[in-house]
Amino acid sequence: MIRTIFLHDTSILTKNLGDEIIMDAVRKQLRSMVNNAFFINAPTHDYIGEEAFATLKDLPYSFIGGTNLLSGNMDTYNQWKINLNSVGKLNDVILMGVGWWQYQEEVNQYTKFLLQNVLSSNFIHSVRDSYTEQKLHSIGIKNVINTGCMTLWGLDEKHCQNIPSEKSDEVVMTFTDYKPSIKYDKALLDAAKQNYRKVYIWLQGEGDYRYLKELVGKDVEFIGPSLNAYDDVLSSHSNMVDYVGTRLHAGIRAMQHGRRSIIVSVDNRATEMGKDFNLPVVERLQIEGELDKKINSQFSTSILLPDENIKQWKMQFANKN
Repeated sequence: MIRTIFLHDTSILTKNLGDEIIMDAVRKQLRSMVNNAFFINAPTHDYIGEEAFATLKDLPYSFIGGTNLLSGNMDTYNQWKINLNSVGKLNDVILMGVGWWQYQEEVNQYTKFLLQNVLSSNFIHSVRDSYTEQKLHSIGIKNVINTGCMTLWGLDEKHCQNIPSEKSDEVVMTFTDYKPSIKYDKALLDAAKQNYRKVYIWLQGEGDYRYLKELVGKDVEFIGPSLNAYDDVLSSHSNMVDYVGTRLHAGIRAMQHGRRSIIVSVDNRATEMGKDFNLPVVERLQIEGELDKKINSQFSTSILLPDENIKQWKMQFANKN
């Protein structure tokens, strides 16, 4: 039996290839949970139309995957393009590893009304970190558990045991165009050049090259802006390449490939997931004192997965295939 799933896809119209990393994991998990899944994809970064709403009526599941889709003021800032017109038409969406945009104060009444009416009350939602869980609880949405992002789910103890604990000879880096800091990004780049024989930079964001072309010299090699290009570097270097950079999901992708990773946190995403799941995170403001030490130290990658929460979230669909 083929089961059709409506998937609100964060990788459509994105300027950030991290969304492709997230959606790759979302699809893998959904295929493992729902037999013979067929996906109908709709963008989250643009408003969907009446045909999409009509399609939704007859489908058993409507999932939305990953990234910073939720905020406390969705009337003025909404990465997820929904509004009051969505209420009554989009009323049973299930969150999959979704996170909260930045640290914020109280959620306003508009957003509270919108999320209470758009998100499913019949299924448990999966969120990326405990901060997001707390924000949803604060507006009365209690059917939420912290499972971490789907990109982490394969990083179990067996997988992590095969990630090297010592520094490699080469490193692949990322920087974040929308969170620039010449001071700290130059310190990050200098640390990499001092500690690695070869430095690659993957262009994960649409504006990364414009930002970086004045910052880097000719002694680094750019990797083209595609997930395939990044995967090729990660998979073709035996144990010779580490990851050090400011892009959270680039670091997780490297760990998926068995690469030693150090994620430099520039916002709440890496900071909160680092706290919850023991990700190898260094705060940007601590680069000058901590990064060189971290690069040259011997450390094991040990991701603390919330296995019971993941199992609980998956099991609600087990008898509905």
